[in-house]
Amino acid sequence: MPAWNESAVIGSTIRDVQQNGPRCVVLVVDDGSEDATPDIAREAGAVVLQLPFNMGVGAAMRAGFTFAERMGFTRAVQLDADGQHNPKDVQKLLDAVDAGADIVIGARFADVGEYEVHGPRKWAMNVLAGVLSRLAKTRLTDVTSGFRAASEKAIHQYVRHYPAEYLGDTIDSLVGAIRAGCIVQQVPVAMRPRQGGVPSHSPWKAAIYLGRSGLALGFALIRRTPGAKPKREGVRQ
Repeated sequence: MPAWNESAVIGSTIRDVQQNGPRCVVLVVDDGSEDATPDIAREAGAVVLQLPFNMGVGAAMRAGFTFAERMGFTRAVQLDADGQHNPKDVQKLLDAVDAGADIVIGARFADVGEYEVHGPRKWAMNVLAGVLSRLAKTRLTDVTSGFRAASEKAIHQYVRHYPAEYLGDTIDSLVGAIRAGCIVQQVPVAMRPRQGGVPSHSPWKAAIYLGRSGLALGFALIRRTPGAKPKREGVRQ
């Protein structure tokens, strides 16, 4: 659970996971918060990793997956600290991992719930979903969702190649994992309203989302992923 200045909601989110999710270790990666986020998280019963300063979601997630790998966990679930992700859906993601998927996305746009986006942000999400669906060879509707489960294979991939750029934690990490042979699936989930804190996307930020997400996808597609299987070239006789 990456967290940055989420003191208003982090405690209740952790308790929600403990009470309504499957039995688990709750890890909060504090991304250089300037408020009481890490202290409240500890008081609520979470293990807390504190980054020395704000490094972004990508760095926080890589730290979290490194913790999972070193502690010997074979499954990990990423969810937001703001309470939008319902812990009751965590088991659905884990079941899909147990059935053979390496990365399972909790999808907001899969005919469950009432979550909606509009304008440039919606256009960008549709384009990203279309491209990633072709790459993953399965239908994906919400490739920017931060609600995901990872298998042991995906955890190892993330530890070594998790990007820190804008949208890298969602788009670039997914492209890299697919190219490394990870199987991606999605399960429908219903998102809840943010329980507190400040949203990361204000209306004016949504206006530039289309261009930035397009660039993020472009860089992800041209970037060589270490460990990816090379394409076979034809041999002339």
